[in-house]
Amino acid sequence: MAVPYEPTGVPALNLRAQYRTIRDEIEPVVREVLETQGFVMGPEVSSLESEIAEYCGAAHAVGCASGTDALLLPLMAIDLGAGDEVITSPYTFFATGGSIWRTGARPVFVDIEPDTFNIDPAKIEAAITPRTKAIIPVHLYGQAADMNPIREIAERHNLMVLEDAAQAIGAAYEGRRTGTLGTVAAFSFYPSKNLGGFGDGGMVATDDPVLARRIARLRVHGMEPKYHHHEVGLNSRLDALQAAVLRVKLRHLDEWTTARREVADRYRSLFAAHGLEEMVGLPIERPGNYHVYNQFVVRVPATIRDEMRQRMSDRKIGTEIYYPIPLHLQPCFASLGHKHGDFPQTEAAARETIALPIYPELTESEQRLVVGTMQQFLHERAYPSLFSDRAA
Repeated sequence: MAVPYEPTGVPALNLRAQYRTIRDEIEPVVREVLETQGFVMGPEVSSLESEIAEYCGAAHAVGCASGTDALLLPLMAIDLGAGDEVITSPYTFFATGGSIWRTGARPVFVDIEPDTFNIDPAKIEAAITPRTKAIIPVHLYGQAADMNPIREIAERHNLMVLEDAAQAIGAAYEGRRTGTLGTVAAFSFYPSKNLGGFGDGGMVATDDPVLARRIARLRVHGMEPKYHHHEVGLNSRLDALQAAVLRVKLRHLDEWTTARREVADRYRSLFAAHGLEEMVGLPIERPGNYHVYNQFVVRVPATIRDEMRQRMSDRKIGTEIYYPIPLHLQPCFASLGHKHGDFPQTEAAARETIALPIYPELTESEQRLVVGTMQQFLHERAYPSLFSDRAA
């Protein structure tokens, strides 16, 4: 008689489990790169660019060295610089704001929606000034921002829309995939992403041929053709080894996304079965959106968040906090003059959220351990409803 699998812990991310399923496909392409000794750019990168463009439905894709550079290069391509402003969210990975700052421009932050964690379109127009040149909506955790009103605002004010789709490859908004929802889009292939490489890597997607050509030139020191430098760019070339690995993984991306969505649905069923629907705030999926769940982020009262994480750590359950210090409160942005309370929804999310384990290979038994541990802790603390401490 088979013994039921009882997990003794759950890692926050398990890349080894994914690798075991595709090892036989990965190792031959890695050996081929080693045999050819062509390690930077080349036909593997060109092929990946074509395949990513086709996958997203974009006309052009340009590989680069990281997701950060995929944000920076489009900003450089529109000659963003000192005195310019770019509107974005303060609740995101540092690269979003850091890329703006690196050009000499000023990030202008707009608060988020409390349910999606994405930038609130209703607050964008008030932040626009004559110096505004672009909007960077972040498709956080795998769900697209509300792009129709964002595009309408951008069109009225002649602004570039740069999608920060680092966490959202394959996500869709009203039938269109990320990478086609703005002027240009940035993807990351960092290993923890839904389409992750064996190191750093990034991709820019756009329908604009002029913009694509300039980004392609900027990533190689502003060079076109060889040794002819029209401007000072970056050394941001994508490695052939990463491209070869990503081409294999891209063939599996849709099935992995389906599995992630099934894991998310199972979490919702388990939270309901454990009677935690009023105690834990679960992620929502907006109508018309296709969420790819790079993260499964829940909300609990700030007064117990860190203690709950410790209990889960004691049970060898991995969790993460994205993001404990919002961008407007980072020391390097102190000159922007922001203070606590400027963006209340962002600051509440930073205090109250926990990212639970999510990946295609996560088992129901592992999820039961995660949810059961949370239930035990919450019942011990006798929290009768979500954020009841706020009303006190």
